[in-house]
Amino acid sequence: MKTLRHPALQIGIAAVAGIFFGLAVGEWAANLKFIGDMFIRLIQMSIVPLVMASVIVATGSMTGSGTGRIALRTFKWMLGFSVVAAVLAWLLSAVFRPGAGMVYTEEVDPGLRESAGEALGWQDTLLNFVSTNIFDAMSTATMVPIIVFALLFGIALRSHITRTGDTTVLNFIDQIQQIVLTMIRLVMYTAPVGVFCLLANMAGDVGVSVVTTALKYLGTTLLGVLILTALFVVVVAVRTRLNPWKLPTKLAEQTVIAVTTTSSAVTFPTVLKNTVERVGVSQRVANFTLSVGLTMGSYGAVLNYMIVVMFLAQAGDIRLSLGQIVLGMALAILLNMGTITVPGGFPVVAMFLATSLDLPFAAVGLLIAVDWFTGIFRTFLNVNGDTFVAMLVANAEDEIDRDVYNGTRTVEADDIEEYSAALAAADRTD
Repeated sequence: MKTLRHPALQIGIAAVAGIFFGLAVGEWAANLKFIGDMFIRLIQMSIVPLVMASVIVATGSMTGSGTGRIALRTFKWMLGFSVVAAVLAWLLSAVFRPGAGMVYTEEVDPGLRESAGEALGWQDTLLNFVSTNIFDAMSTATMVPIIVFALLFGIALRSHITRTGDTTVLNFIDQIQQIVLTMIRLVMYTAPVGVFCLLANMAGDVGVSVVTTALKYLGTTLLGVLILTALFVVVVAVRTRLNPWKLPTKLAEQTVIAVTTTSSAVTFPTVLKNTVERVGVSQRVANFTLSVGLTMGSYGAVLNYMIVVMFLAQAGDIRLSLGQIVLGMALAILLNMGTITVPGGFPVVAMFLATSLDLPFAAVGLLIAVDWFTGIFRTFLNVNGDTFVAMLVANAEDEIDRDVYNGTRTVEADDIEEYSAALAAADRTD
């Protein structure tokens, strides 16, 4: 019975039950739509304060530590692979169109379709990143100006703290963030009911294509993860000239933990141990690169988030402009890079992306329902990608022990107690 208390399992059972119920009763399931909409609104109302507080706290807490050549190389590889993940997600979504099967009988808001079709010039697009009234942006959930304001506020707050040593405002905003997170956790207790009603309505309206669409979404994500993993291995093999066929056995232990727990934080001790003791990366490089990778090296998340953007647009039959696609990639990468990490789970991230790009929310329930599977894919790539980046950085620093990699020498990794804060942040991201 303990297993039945797991939130992911409860949501999964509710999703399956909702689909069967919707298929059985047909159009009558539309009567449950308002309950699902209420669940979505409960999540929506938390997005603006959460994003604003998260960005301010993340920016205001930054210090000058972690600079130097290792940091530059780490960030270069992480940003580079994140961009590749976003572009790959766009290409795969354009080819396989995972959301295209969701043909609704109810009309999507014409305003959304009209706004999506308006391609602004790059000057106007950049101008709209800044609002003349931040409260107006907050009231309409226009996310990009909110993020810009929060970034500037956080930078100014960091400058104030450096000058005066007074962290009162930072602590206050951090408490706001924690309270909003608690609100989201309370809302997520209703997730099984909300997902049941959303998918019952969707299945009653769309029919069996809701199942095939979910499989297309999962298949597109899995294919992207496999392609990115293969790309990582090729780059590592070319740059380090180490035998790539030895990698599967070296990464097997952390991979098993990653896919069974879907948590980078839980897997981190094993990743650090394996990267030093089995791959041969120096403790110095592993300590920095892997700890940064906990929150900034989520390549699986970037891939998944961009596929979500394309899925929601296709589900609503909305053609995104080039500017919106680029903005979607930027938001996916920023979410990954830790500056705009939105803790609280996938539903919040999906709603954040939909709100930021004016996409319809109707299919979010389906994405939430299968998120346990995409969580496996994301964590697999996040965890192993961090090790690959550590290998690339260590190789450039000449701090990868080839004897350890080839199994002719053994070393021991240090403890990980100093990474408690990074572990907590990674756990929230997963």
